[in-house]
Amino acid sequence: MITKFSVLYVGQIELDNIGLGGTPPDERRYPNERLAEALFTARDVAQTMDDLGFYCLWTAEHHFQREGYEVFPNLILLSTWLATQTKRLKFGCAFNILPMWHPLRLAEDYAVADIVTGGRVIMGVGRGYHTREVETFGAPMLDAVANRELFEEQMEVLVKALHEEAFSHHGKHYDIPPPVAYRGYELREITLVPRPMRRPVEIWQPIASGKTLDYIATRGIKGMVTLNGELIFDQIAHAYRDAAGRAGRRLELGEDLCWGVGLYLAPTEEEAIRRLEPAHDERYKWFAPFGFVRYADAQGRPWGTPGAPARIPTLREGVAQRAWLCGPPALVIEAIKHVEARYPGLDQMMVHWAEGIPPAEFKEQLRWFARDVMPAFRR
Repeated sequence: MITKFSVLYVGQIELDNIGLGGTPPDERRYPNERLAEALFTARDVAQTMDDLGFYCLWTAEHHFQREGYEVFPNLILLSTWLATQTKRLKFGCAFNILPMWHPLRLAEDYAVADIVTGGRVIMGVGRGYHTREVETFGAPMLDAVANRELFEEQMEVLVKALHEEAFSHHGKHYDIPPPVAYRGYELREITLVPRPMRRPVEIWQPIASGKTLDYIATRGIKGMVTLNGELIFDQIAHAYRDAAGRAGRRLELGEDLCWGVGLYLAPTEEEAIRRLEPAHDERYKWFAPFGFVRYADAQGRPWGTPGAPARIPTLREGVAQRAWLCGPPALVIEAIKHVEARYPGLDQMMVHWAEGIPPAEFKEQLRWFARDVMPAFRR
């Protein structure tokens, strides 16, 4: 049953001249003062969500984005501050890009956040997808094999550090601890100080491929599935459950997954589409070139594969794919209940804040959703 309602805010500023005919993404430039505004927008949205009974605000780690679409470089730091500005809301990291971190530094930072916020920060990790970011930090992105190899070794270190009283790791990229003398003895193990109080640590990762899916399902890592077409989500849900089962984890269909969708409430579907369309199109102007159109055609082929579409989707196509919910509350409730019925283990839904919707308008959408949609799922 879906009982936890969250929001994904990737960190866009209030963009101007949006839509297909608006400013091309690569021509956007904003001064530092404008880019910094997103931090306080996150605070205002978090406080609104906290008052309305939402579960979690998820944010995304990105770097160097003078274009203004994703401007949060440190999610744990941001989340820890946001926890001081709210009372109950949780804050999810979607995601800490592990190849840009030393895994021990990430583990230490998360442990402090877990302790001082009373467990209100949720760990999430990813491999990255922006070459400008990952390669600039000295990690591989163009070489996908090297990126995955580094990430998986970093995960070994991270999990050990978060959970074990004392540990060591000796691999291709990390020698922890190094064989050095310390106070008259040779180091053989170290301890993360402090460690999180809540263990085992809940860890989330985006599901973008079959290899990712098998990796996380067999290790008990939870999966976030965002703005995927109905068929793609169904394939992922079944594959995740089956992969977990092969590893001895018996899950209900949808369990340990988060279903992320776009949303816009209006008196009619047509009005919702009309009002949302410029922001929807602005999102895909930026994200489609990175491969973030996770829809399937009538033959079940993912967009971007041979024979299937490879272009910026329209909002009407997203609605048809059930990746975007547009219309009055009754229609949205019906759509959520349809998903809930198909996936009995699913308990989390996340609303994607479409880049281009002004903060004041989005907060009003949250109030409407909390007033007229969320009560239908209170048990």
